[in-house]
Amino acid sequence: MNEACIQNYFSFDGKIFLLTGGMGNVGRLIAKNILELGGHVIVSDKLSENYSSDLTILKETYLNKFSFFECNLEDQESRNNLIQDISKNFPSIDSFIHCAAFVGDSKLEGWVDNYANQSVETWERALNVNLTSAFDLTKQISSLLLNSNSPSVIYISSIYSFLAPDFKIYEDTSMGNPAAYSVSKAGLNQLTKWFATALAPKIRVNSISPGGIKRNQPDIFQKRYIEKTPLKRMCKEEDIVGGVLFLSSGLSTYITGHNLVIDGGFSIW
Repeated sequence: MNEACIQNYFSFDGKIFLLTGGMGNVGRLIAKNILELGGHVIVSDKLSENYSSDLTILKETYLNKFSFFECNLEDQESRNNLIQDISKNFPSIDSFIHCAAFVGDSKLEGWVDNYANQSVETWERALNVNLTSAFDLTKQISSLLLNSNSPSVIYISSIYSFLAPDFKIYEDTSMGNPAAYSVSKAGLNQLTKWFATALAPKIRVNSISPGGIKRNQPDIFQKRYIEKTPLKRMCKEEDIVGGVLFLSSGLSTYITGHNLVIDGGFSIW
């Protein structure tokens, strides 16, 4: 490859991306990088005061390159409306990136708790957002993807899609590792392989499994996590973005059904 070719591979001019969970920490950075590379990003997320100012900035900065559609991924009708709205406004989609995830917090009943106290209701909510919505949206958006010259689907999974948690690193913290999170992400990896064959040869489907992202976790947790990681740090949002850009670009046109692990070596042992 010469320099001109490499630049072309990483140019997203004229390409349209659908990004669920696009106003989260990872999603926003993915969106900004795609926009800087010339792509048009359709962000879907719940409306929230937590990111209203960021949403305004993105709209004002990128004007006709940025679109936002509100969607509650837990709700079938909301997902249907999202696809209908996109279909009315865009003749094709070049890449669908499912970045949305049900992660809950320590205050959510039936979530971060002893397994006996993890509720079926919260389990179903997690599977609905993390897995069912990925299946539903991929199925519904496939007709628009088929209108692209080089379409792809990327699911943001997790190392806990294929690793069991070491509960010792969570001791003496309010953190935990709910069963529904791991199981839903494991399903997402299998969905990657299933759609990679079902949508072949036109649409490529891959997933990314990041390690734990540094986000103000207790020092004791970070210390334990880093001790288990060969690169001696937790994951950053930027690490995930690099994988997304690679799998969305012309540099990965012969890669499908693959789970790209970005974990600093955490899973190497």
